[in-house]
Amino acid sequence: MKKIPISILIIALMACQEQSLETIDYNPSTYIDQNWAMDKLWEDGQAEVALYDAEMIIYGQARNFEQTLITVKEEFNKAYNVKTDDYSRTDLFPVMKVNRFADIPTPNYPYHYLTSLFFERDQPEQLHKMTHTGQEWCGNTFKQFEVIPSGYAYDYNSYFDGYGDGTMEIEGNDFWWEDQLPYVLRALQFEDGLRFEKEVLNSQINTKTYRPKLEQVKFMVTDLDSLWQVQADFSNGINTYQFQKNYPNVLVMQETKEGYNLRLKTISRYKYWR
Repeated sequence: MKKIPISILIIALMACQEQSLETIDYNPSTYIDQNWAMDKLWEDGQAEVALYDAEMIIYGQARNFEQTLITVKEEFNKAYNVKTDDYSRTDLFPVMKVNRFADIPTPNYPYHYLTSLFFERDQPEQLHKMTHTGQEWCGNTFKQFEVIPSGYAYDYNSYFDGYGDGTMEIEGNDFWWEDQLPYVLRALQFEDGLRFEKEVLNSQINTKTYRPKLEQVKFMVTDLDSLWQVQADFSNGINTYQFQKNYPNVLVMQETKEGYNLRLKTISRYKYWR
């Protein structure tokens, strides 16, 4: 058998590596449909209410509970950066709100989580505002993140020593939040084999207060025939999300590296606030 010179093997290996790198897009905005939330579906005055069988690791064990995800269009005003009561104002702008509610039983006491994420309607990638509250018998925790020109303003209040009550700033905003992935990934222009990278800031759905951590995450899309699957490869494990193929690409399943898992039970549209 004729031997292949080592120099040729090295060149071939380098070519393969270059080809592999070319399949990764470092600008995922290319694959995000900025008009995803502009569909007339969201103009019907109702909310999408999805119920999930869920589990989360607390005290080292999986705790089963029901998770509610609410997605609805609202009108914010710029003065207070909240849902407006006065629709005659001149400083209104439309947002998409995603509420995530959980009541989690444990042997010691229950945990109550409510996370509200807001996105300007035509910017599914850009988290505009997020608040998170956690209550359990030890105390309350509140966190708020609001986009500002230099990044995000972070206000917090908790019962933990060292982070009891304060503010800090997160530099930059050209990244995604792990907690927004079930929303922003719905807006992907799905394609089998699509791969890209994006910086992601770790989940804030907890009772802890600390400086959030940012890392480069690799994403891969797979066509499962009846569903789209997106895997996010973090340094400490993989998050997996599955979405319906038809619009509005409802989240069907979530499995995270921390064991925060969701399975869709029911979905409906109605005015839950009545």
